[in-house]
Amino acid sequence: MGRCDGRCTLVVICCLQLVAALQRQVFDFLGYQWAPILANFLHIMAVILGVFGTVQIRSKYLILYAVWLVVWVGWNSFIICFYLEVGHLSQDKDFLMTFNTSLHRSWWMENGPGCLVTPVPDSPLAPQDHHVITVSGCLLDYQYIEVVSSALQVFLALFGFVYACYVSKVFLDDEDSFDFIGGLDSYSYQPPQKSSHLQLQPLYTAG
Repeated sequence: MGRCDGRCTLVVICCLQLVAALQRQVFDFLGYQWAPILANFLHIMAVILGVFGTVQIRSKYLILYAVWLVVWVGWNSFIICFYLEVGHLSQDKDFLMTFNTSLHRSWWMENGPGCLVTPVPDSPLAPQDHHVITVSGCLLDYQYIEVVSSALQVFLALFGFVYACYVSKVFLDDEDSFDFIGGLDSYSYQPPQKSSHLQLQPLYTAG
């Protein structure tokens, strides 16, 4: 029962991770955030691997899933520090998220709750084929939305890591117990088999 509860809980966590990752992937696509898009894709593949390992009782897949979650926590921690401008990180380098291929930023910058976008015509600061806008009235700035999204990913990843370690340990213990029983069977007592062949003995007669 404990193993079943652990497996069911891990599957639920993986499903929540898939929903959160797909939702994030959509908004990153809308904002042309290529670095997060690539990371989200790898995360989705790893979560699917975790679900498969849980359902099919494959401890190796769960170990790979748990290792990826460590990387995933590190990536989302970087995003949190990036948008909060911790240390030497600055949002002026937001083009890192697009691999420096475009000037787009987070989709939430212009489409956050309550945001009012006002274009600035004929601005000398506008690059070629681009326009300058001002954003005002946002109920929640876009960087905090990105921070909340990354914090949710970290929260789910921590729970997934704990349950992945627990379920994989249960699977490994079961495999060891099966090997032990199989080893006993190989050394079990084998009764002697009766021969169905008759042995002929020579007959000697007194001369």
